[in-house]
Amino acid sequence: MGGRGRSRTQRKHFRQSRENVWKRTKTDSTQHQQQPDTTDSNNSTEKKHWEPFATQNSAFDEYYKEQGIVDPEEWDTFIEFLRKPLPAAFRINSSSQFSVDIRSQLENDFVKSIQAEGVDGSESEAIRPLPWYPENLAWQSNFSRMQLRKNQTLERFHEFLKQENEIGNITRQETVSMVPPLFLDVRPDHFVLDMCAAPGSKTFQLLEMIHRSAEPESLPNGMVIANDVDVQRCNLLIHQTKRMCTANLIVTNHEAQNFPSCHLRRSHTTREIIEEPGISELLFDRVLCDVPCSGDGTLRKAPDIWRKWAVGMGNGLHCLQVQIAMRGLSLLKVGGRMVYSTCSMNPVENEAVIAEILRRCGRSIELLDVSAELPQLVRRPGLKKWKVQDKGAWSASYEDVPVTRRSGIVQSMFPCGKSFGKKSESDHATTLGDIKDNGDTGNSVDGSSLTEDPVALTDLLKEEDSTFPLEYCMRIVPHDQNTGAFFIAVFHKLSSLPAFEKKPVRPRGQLNGANDNEADKLVDEAKEDICGMEVDAADTGEQIPEETPCAVLTNNEMVEAALDTDPIKMPKIEVEEMQAPRDGESGPEIVKVKRKLQMQGKWRGVDPVVFFKDDIVVDKIKAFYGINDAFPFNGHLVTRNSDTNHVKRIYYISKSAKDVLQLNFLAGQQLKITSIGLKMFERQTSKEGTSSTCAFRISSEGLPLLLPHITKQILWASPVDFKHLLKYKTIKFADFVDAEFGERASKLMLGCCVVVLNKGGQPLPDSPQVDASTIAIGCWRGRNSISVMVTAIDCQELLERLLVHMETEKESPLPENQPLGVRDGEIAKANDN
Repeated sequence: MGGRGRSRTQRKHFRQSRENVWKRTKTDSTQHQQQPDTTDSNNSTEKKHWEPFATQNSAFDEYYKEQGIVDPEEWDTFIEFLRKPLPAAFRINSSSQFSVDIRSQLENDFVKSIQAEGVDGSESEAIRPLPWYPENLAWQSNFSRMQLRKNQTLERFHEFLKQENEIGNITRQETVSMVPPLFLDVRPDHFVLDMCAAPGSKTFQLLEMIHRSAEPESLPNGMVIANDVDVQRCNLLIHQTKRMCTANLIVTNHEAQNFPSCHLRRSHTTREIIEEPGISELLFDRVLCDVPCSGDGTLRKAPDIWRKWAVGMGNGLHCLQVQIAMRGLSLLKVGGRMVYSTCSMNPVENEAVIAEILRRCGRSIELLDVSAELPQLVRRPGLKKWKVQDKGAWSASYEDVPVTRRSGIVQSMFPCGKSFGKKSESDHATTLGDIKDNGDTGNSVDGSSLTEDPVALTDLLKEEDSTFPLEYCMRIVPHDQNTGAFFIAVFHKLSSLPAFEKKPVRPRGQLNGANDNEADKLVDEAKEDICGMEVDAADTGEQIPEETPCAVLTNNEMVEAALDTDPIKMPKIEVEEMQAPRDGESGPEIVKVKRKLQMQGKWRGVDPVVFFKDDIVVDKIKAFYGINDAFPFNGHLVTRNSDTNHVKRIYYISKSAKDVLQLNFLAGQQLKITSIGLKMFERQTSKEGTSSTCAFRISSEGLPLLLPHITKQILWASPVDFKHLLKYKTIKFADFVDAEFGERASKLMLGCCVVVLNKGGQPLPDSPQVDASTIAIGCWRGRNSISVMVTAIDCQELLERLLVHMETEKESPLPENQPLGVRDGEIAKANDN
C-alpha cells in the first residue's frame, strides 16, 4: 500500500488520471508497422511508432515447454488459444428476485433467436450456458464487435447484459474465476473467509451460497468476511457486493498473511475470562485463498502481460503465497475446508506452494481428490515434477542453486523441498543428499562415483519429483473449454496444525506503527517462519496492551462495555502502553495514556463502527413504519459515526456479524473494518423530510429484508398504477387510476412509504402477506403526491419486467401536463443511488 498517507483515497487524488498502459501513440504513415528499437551513438532511443501488442514471448515459450504444462503435440493449440480474445462470461445472481426470469429469457429468447438468424456460422457458440455450472446460472458468449453491429439480436443481447449488470441481476465474471467457490461446499451456517477478495466476484458467489439455502424471510446463521490489502480495491469490493443487499458481510483491510487473530485474551495478571455464549475466537468453516499471483493465466484478457512476463514474477511471489496459505489454514476450523487458487500456470506458484504446505502441516491436513465433483468441468491433474529457472539458468534441485542466489530461490520451490545433506522425514526417496551422507567422496550406494560422471548427476537431479499426491490438484488450460488458465487445490483440516518452535513474543505494543519490514526482520533473524506460527505477531496496526481493562471485568460488564457507544458514558482508564522507539532511541518508551475502554477510530482513515443505541430514534422508526417486535433491532443496528447525534445512515447486521463485532471490541479491535452490514435507514435531508415525524427513510437495499415486518406507511397498488409510478416517477393523489388508492395515499403520514405491486389487481385481505416474489419500491408521500425513490435504471428494469411477464388492463393516459420526473427538487435528492 506504500507509505502512510500515500494511498489515493480522496477525490482530489484522482484529478490527474493514472497512465493508461493500453494507449499508444499513432502516426499516419506507419501506424500498423512494427518498428525495431534503434539507438544512436549517444545511447538515446528513438520513439517507437504505434504497434499492436505482441502476443509472443520467447522466454515464456521456453519456460513452459520445459515445465511440461501441456504435451508437446498440444503446444501449438495451447498457444493459439492464448492469443485469442477471451470469451465474455457472466453469472446470473441466484439471489436476484428475477433470476428465473432472466434465465428463461436467455434460454427461450436470445438463444433461439440467434440460432434462427445465424451469426457467421457460429450460432451454436454465440451464447451458451456453461455445462458444469449448476442450474444453468453461468453463461459464456463469444462474439465480436463486428457481429454486434451486424446482428440485431446480439445488439439487443449486449444492451440486456449492460442493464442487468448495472442493476445487479448478473455479474460479469471470467469463466474460470467462477470455479473455486464451487469446491468450498458452503452452507448457510458457515463462517467463510475470503482472504484476497477484491474485486469481489467470488465473494458475491459465497454470499449467494450462504443465502440461497436459508429459510425464507430470515437471515442465515453464517457470514462472510471479505478481506483485501488495498483500500482502493476494498472500495471496489464494497461496490460489487452492495448489490447483494446482505447483512451477513464484513469487509476488512489487512495483509492476508497477517490477518489478525481475533479472540478473547487471557491476562497473565488476572483470572481467566468467563466466555460469553457465542464465539470466543474467530475461526472459519471455509477459507478461500485466491492468492496474488503473476497472472499469466489471464493473457487472453490482458495481452499486455505478454510483454511484461518474466520468470522472476512467479519466483518473487512464492514465499508470500505460502505465508498467505498457511495463515488461512491456521484460521480454519478443524474439519473445515480451504481452497487455494491462482490464475497462474507457473508450478512454482502452484504445485510448489501446495507441496510446501503439506510438508509444514504434516498429517494435520490432507489434499482432497475432488475429481468426481463438477464432472463436466475439464481439468488436468497437478504436476509431480518441475524445475526452477533463475537468471536464465535452470535448477532441478536446491543443490543446483548458486549460493549467491539462495536468498531469492528457496528450498520450497523444488519438488523435494529440502536442503541436500539433510534427510527430510516426509520424503523417503533416495536423493543426492542421502548419497553424500554415505561418504565424503560422493559415491553412490553401489560404489560408483557420481562426481566423476556429471551426466549421471544431471540425470539424477532431473528425476526429482514430489512424493505428495499433487495429482489431486487441478489445472485448467485454455484450449480444453475455451477459457483462461487456472489452478485449484482443496484442503481438509484434520487436526490443529503442528506446533512450531517460537521465540518469546515481543511485548504488545512494541513496534507499534513501525514498518512491517522491521517485524519481518526480527522473524528472519530468529530463523522463524511467521506464517507457520499461530502467534500474535500476525496482528497489525496499533495493539491493545496485555493488561487491557476488558480482562479484569466481569462477563456482563465486558459485553455492556462492548455495546456501549456513548462517548460520555465511557470510562477513561489509565494503562501503561509500550510505544515504538523513536529515532535515535534504543528501547521502547513507557507512557501513561488515558484511553477509552472501547477504542473507536483506532484505524487511521477508517470510520469507526459503533452500535446504534439511541432508543428514542429507534422507537420513532418502529412506530412510524409499524415494525413489529418479531424483527430484532436490539444490538443489530450500527453506524459509522461516533457522534450518534448526527448519524446519517444506520446499518443492519445479522446475528453472526453482531457476534464477530462484539468479539472484535473485546479483543481490542483487531479487525480493520471498512464495511459492515446492510444500509437500512438513511436520514432525510429534504425540506419535507425535516417536517416528517420520522427523520429516517428506508433504503432500497434494506427494503426487501424489512418489508415482511412493516404494517404502516404501506400501500398496495394495481398493476396499472404501479406502472404509472415507474414511468412518470411522481403522480398526484387525484391522478391515480384507482381513486381508492389515491385516497389511501393521501391519508399516509408525510414521509417515506412503501408501494407494493398487487399482481392480480384483486381486492386484498386486511393483512396481505409478502413473500420472495413480492415486488415493492420505496416512495415519498409528499403534500400532494407520491414520488418514487428508486433509480431510473431500476424503474426501467421493473417496468420491462411488468410489460413482459404480466397481463395488465388497458392503461388510462395521464394528463398531458403530468411531469416526467420527480416533482420537487428536494425529493430528488432523497432518491437512492
